[in-house]
This record gives sequence, structure tokens and C-alpha cells, in this order.
Amino acid sequence: MSYEIPAFRHPNLPKNDLGFTSKDYEGAVSTLCAGCGHDSISAAIIEACFQMSIPPHRVAKLSGIGCSSKTPTYFLGNSHGFNTVHGRMPSVATGANLANRNLLYIGVSGDGDTASIGMGQFVHAVRRNVNMVYICENNGVYGLTKGQDSATTDIGSKSKKGEPNALEPIDLCSISLQLGATFVANSFSGDKDQLVPIIQAAIAHKGFAFINVISPCVTFNNTPGSSKAYDYIRQHMASTNTVDYVPPAEEITMDYDEGTNELVTMHDGSVINLHKLESKHDIHSRSSALSLMQEYKADDKVLTGILFIDKDSQEIHETMNTTSTPLRELDETKLCPGSSALEEINTLHR
Repeated sequence: MSYEIPAFRHPNLPKNDLGFTSKDYEGAVSTLCAGCGHDSISAAIIEACFQMSIPPHRVAKLSGIGCSSKTPTYFLGNSHGFNTVHGRMPSVATGANLANRNLLYIGVSGDGDTASIGMGQFVHAVRRNVNMVYICENNGVYGLTKGQDSATTDIGSKSKKGEPNALEPIDLCSISLQLGATFVANSFSGDKDQLVPIIQAAIAHKGFAFINVISPCVTFNNTPGSSKAYDYIRQHMASTNTVDYVPPAEEITMDYDEGTNELVTMHDGSVINLHKLESKHDIHSRSSALSLMQEYKADDKVLTGILFIDKDSQEIHETMNTTSTPLRELDETKLCPGSSALEEINTLHR
């Protein structure tokens, strides 16, 4: 049996600045298991791009292999897409970004695709500060191959077979911080109010933005004893901050004390209630983020929110001083500048 999204749309659906509705950011009907957290992440990406009025044709979606890597089919159907082989998405994203910096690159991967076969690729994308949003849909299990433990499965977490995992897990947020990622966040697929603005902040960030999203597998890893089940995460989730995204406009400034609230009127007339965290966590400090993550882990809690942002980030094009023109638009005068230019290059290396 096949399914299709109905072509009919309610004429009064809200539209963004481009005149698009949220339906214009959808993709094909999902073939994942009903209730899969990955579908919630796809919905969050759709909502984030709709709210930010991002032209779908200016987005390039990339993925590897696994349940998570199927999801780009289910959002932004009018965008560019490339489904790579297992674990190789970061290198393809790097090459595409270097060829054309004018697109928004969204890479979607999973805990197996990132933390196992793709780990070598992942770490180099982080250290190069490739300008992209990298979302790891982390369910702690190989859902596509019937439920084996993955590299991110917590010690003692029980699979559907009831066997507890005995191996130390890989913490992708900690690794990203240690490798120099300029944006690191952790979230939960079932918390749309937090996840949507985190994705928006990642899109607005210049450089490598890593978002680890705990996404329970309803078929193989949503059982009692699993540390990545819906019930477990809801009971053990702690948030670093209340996140909201404000599009660039004339600067709004305020000054209020730590531990207090402040009502702020936004450019559209709406009012948000800000709560300033105590100085316990500095969002611009890697060591503070790592320390706080360990502190909450010791209390058997999952810390969510934006963990770190480098406000002085220099993405790969700035570091390498590359051309701002997409490579396909360079003509022979740029690609073959002549013998005199070649002689100057050779002289530099003599």
C-alpha cells in the first residue's frame, strides 16, 4: 500500500515572509515506525525553516545510512539532497560547502552513522569548522538492523531483549566540545518548544553547529530499562536555558541581574520573559559546559539546551581564504590565469 500527502491545503494557512506555508517545507510521507522520534525532529526542522523564511531551494540536505538518514526525504522536498554511503556524509558536506558556500547545509545522521563507522569523518568536519548544521538523531540503537546496541548506548541500558549494555558510551556533545565545535546543543525529540529555536540558532550560527537529539526508537529502544526511552528522558531531563530565536534586526539591549526575570518587547510587538541563569554556566565557556554536563550526569540527569556557542567563530572559508564565487561559476580567466601567475606560485615554493 502506498500513501501520498493530499494536494489540498487550507486557504487560510499562515504564510511566512516568502509567502510560503509550512506545507511548502514538507517532504514525502514518512515510512518510519509510527511514533518514531525522528519524525518529530523532521517536524521541528520544517517549523524552524518556515519561521525563518528560508527559501527551500537554498538548502542542501545530506545524510548517510540508517533510520535517521532516511529522514531528509520527509522534509524540505524542494531542496537539494544527497544521500551518501554509511558514515561518509561529513566529507561530502565539506566538499559541497567548499564548492558553493551560498547554500545552507543541513546534515542529518544517527548515532551509528556518526559515532561508529563515521566517527573519523565526523571529527574532521568539527575541527575544520565546516559551516553547516549537523543533527545527530540519537536513539542509542541500530534500529534499521533490528536493535543492536550502538556506540552511544549507556552502561546498564537494557535492549528489547532485556540484556544490559556493559560498554562505556560515546558522548558526542563532550567530544564535539573537546574537538573545538563552535556550537553544541543537546535536546530531546519530544520537546518541540526547545528543539525548534535550537535549530534556528544553529542555522544562524557561522560555523559547525552540532545538535545531538535524543530520539527514542519506539520499536527497539523504548522499553523499561532503556535510558533513551520516552519515559526515562522525560523523568531525567534538565535544561540549561529557556531558548528563543530572534531574527537579526535593530539591537534590543537590557541589563538585569542573574537569577531574575525580565520582560522584553520584541520587534513584532510580542513580549518574551527571559530568565537569566546564575553564573553557574557560561554558554561561551567550553570548560563550563563540560563541567556542567558531568555534574548532571552524576545526578542521573540529561542536560539539554544550548551548551556552548563561540561568538568569534571563523568558519572554514574564512580560515582557508577561499573564493566567495561558487566553483561552477568560475570561468577560464580564474581557473587558468596564465603562465605568469603560475611562475609566481612556483617562485614562492623555490
